[in-house]
Amino acid sequence: MTSVSGIVPEMSGRSVDWYRQAEADLRHARHALDDGDHEWACFAAQQAAEKAAKAAHVASGQEAWGHVITELLDALRSQSSGIDEALLDRARALDKLYIPTRYPNGLAGGAPADFYTRAEAQRAIQDAEVVLAVCREMLPRA
Repeated sequence: MTSVSGIVPEMSGRSVDWYRQAEADLRHARHALDDGDHEWACFAAQQAAEKAAKAAHVASGQEAWGHVITELLDALRSQSSGIDEALLDRARALDKLYIPTRYPNGLAGGAPADFYTRAEAQRAIQDAEVVLAVCREMLPRA
């Protein structure tokens, strides 16, 4: 049975796979930043944080659906003292990057490539790094 939040029991134990992909997405964000593709750096940072949160859910025996990092992390608050309001604020900032970084109709006019700055991409990467660090603590130790 699926709950309203999209969290369901998960038995596959693939948390490490989800987390490895989160790390790969974060590497991609850094490469996009270096290339000056700031909108892609922002989106890849959002994806990294989303996948890290899903890794934490899988490690907790759940499977999470959806793309709202804030909701994904909030559902894990009881399991980690690292998920606090400051982290949720970082998640909120990343959530704002999911659609408008990729689609012109997510903005009032122009293309996403015209709008995102280096500073925004750097902030998104920093926010994602913090999310990954907190989620990493919830994974099984090897």
